Amino acid sequence: MLTADDKKLIQQIWEKVGSHLEDFGAEALERMFITYPQTKTYFPHFDLHPGSEQIRGHGKKVANALGNAVKSLDNLSQALSELSNLHAYNLRVDPVNFKLLSQCFQVVLAVHMGKDYTPEVHAAYDKFLTAVAAVLAEKYR
Repeated sequence: MLTADDKKLIQQIWEKVGSHLEDFGAEALERMFITYPQTKTYFPHFDLHPGSEQIRGHGKKVANALGNAVKSLDNLSQALSELSNLHAYNLRVDPVNFKLLSQCFQVVLAVHMGKDYTPEVHAAYDKFLTAVAAVLAEKYR
């Protein structure tokens, strides 16, 4: 459960992400593909080389979805319902991959936010991204 302080920290950091959505999303995907190569199987039609247009485009989609979730911290299930349906019923992505991508996104935030990525921010984002992953996995039950 996100506290009021968690929500404030999440929103403050997300404001700084702002114009870097595509870059951060792409970097998180690239990190995931390197660290967890089994995740590449869901992207057989992508050029998986770092910086490819397909990775950048999908990275932007991922970051935009997270941005929508940040705007809807009190109602993540509704905000992510369509995305959950897509991944569960159409794409059939193993839900463990949401956690893997969350970990990679945390690393990207830590690298780029520097001193602003305090232990408190890390804890808040960990709770947030865990909640996002759980909501995305809801339709699998």
